[in-house]
Amino acid sequence: MADEKNMVEEEMDNVLILVDEEDQEHPFEVIDMIEVDGNQYAVLTPLEEGAEEDEAIILKIVTDENGEEMLWDIEDDEEWEKVVDIWNDSLEG
Repeated sequence: MADEKNMVEEEMDNVLILVDEEDQEHPFEVIDMIEVDGNQYAVLTPLEEGAEEDEAIILKIVTDENGEEMLWDIEDDEEWEKVVDIWNDSLEG
């Protein structure tokens, strides 16, 4: 997947439609929002047929120069591990 997820074409209830680099639409349900070190992250599960039931992705929410929210892959391994650890701790909570 591309580093940048073309944010939401549609937003209804907790469902986001993300568009990949090949302009294919993929529906995801927002199952959690977490904050780590002042940054916001969205925890999403795919809604497409054939998706693993316990599959989830975490994307960082950033604001572009136009003030629009975008979802980005977390590229820094240390940041990724910290976010995953905090999310896992919240599940055990």
